[in-house]
Amino acid sequence: MKRSIDRILTTHTGSLPRTEEIRGFLRSKELGEEIDPQVFKDTVRISVREAVRHQAEVGIDVVSDGEQAKSSFYSYLLERLAGLEGTSDTPPVQQNQDFPGYPEWWAQTHGGTRAARRHPECVGPLSWRDTTSLETDLVNLREATRGIPMEEAFMPSASVGIVAQRIPNRYYPSDEAYVEAIANVMRDEYQAIANAGFILQIDAPEMCIDRYQPPFRDKPLEVFLKRMELWVEALNYALAGIPEENVRLHICWGNTERPHTEDVPLEDIIDTVLQVHCGGFSVEASNPRHMHEWKLWEDVELPSGKVLMPGVIDTTTNFVEHPDLVAQRIETFANLVGRENVIASTDCGFGTTAFSDAIYPPLVWAKLSALTEGARIASDRLWRRR
Repeated sequence: MKRSIDRILTTHTGSLPRTEEIRGFLRSKELGEEIDPQVFKDTVRISVREAVRHQAEVGIDVVSDGEQAKSSFYSYLLERLAGLEGTSDTPPVQQNQDFPGYPEWWAQTHGGTRAARRHPECVGPLSWRDTTSLETDLVNLREATRGIPMEEAFMPSASVGIVAQRIPNRYYPSDEAYVEAIANVMRDEYQAIANAGFILQIDAPEMCIDRYQPPFRDKPLEVFLKRMELWVEALNYALAGIPEENVRLHICWGNTERPHTEDVPLEDIIDTVLQVHCGGFSVEASNPRHMHEWKLWEDVELPSGKVLMPGVIDTTTNFVEHPDLVAQRIETFANLVGRENVIASTDCGFGTTAFSDAIYPPLVWAKLSALTEGARIASDRLWRRR
């Protein structure tokens, strides 16, 4: 990973808005409907190229493919892995219990419910069914970044823990056996991304979200932390052989505008999070429920050689942050952990799923422009330029 040696570098957390054409293809694929594979492939290639070009135009230093070919940050694995053929009608995550009527209210005030989606289950041994889509993703990103002004490129991949938590186990004899099986298949994807010369981003929202979801909701924090340790141990096993500086970890409390009153505090989980063998940590810092947690870094030491990627742009509202505010947020973290150890990022992705947008797509680029302008302002101050 590049570091902010002479200025604050900028990045985001992976997903970007998709066109309606891409959405249609992904919706059909997730529902098991037939599509023209060549037309889909060509459409994705063009979309990735445009996504990378837009990122470069607004000044993002560390770019991604925008996850254009993925229906979500973990469900893309349904077409890649055998053993996930089961289907459940029950969504994998329940809503906040403090405000049980909130989802219905949101649906009524936002024009209806979100698109129905398949909720998979593991019903057989996990193995690779097909690596073609992974290979295509890597080729598309490599071609799209050729000749583009940037520092480097990254590609997100689902964590071991998020797969275990979002895809129920109906086959393996224990949670431990299931997690081990996931680690054994995901290590191939992790290695492929790293071998292709890209920074590997591990998406691990389960480390935050699942504290107050079943089966941990009514149990002591220690029970959740023990399960987190299992996920981290398995993830580190899957990352073995990949240099830590080629890996970054993203955690978040869910990219949705909702109460968040049950969110686990960052201080409760940070020690376990920092055990992941990676070179950078991407953490929400603009979510109003967690914005105050910058103070944690007054007492928690960022491990030597690591990079902190705080979210200085919110990804759930259509406010476009003022660059001066962005700069203030960046400077706060730079003064705590060192300017060279900060890369300015976003709280989460702008296209977490292909089936809904929280942000009006044109505003995404305005928000990313505010990010890069804020980084420029902060850099001028932090390096005392005139």
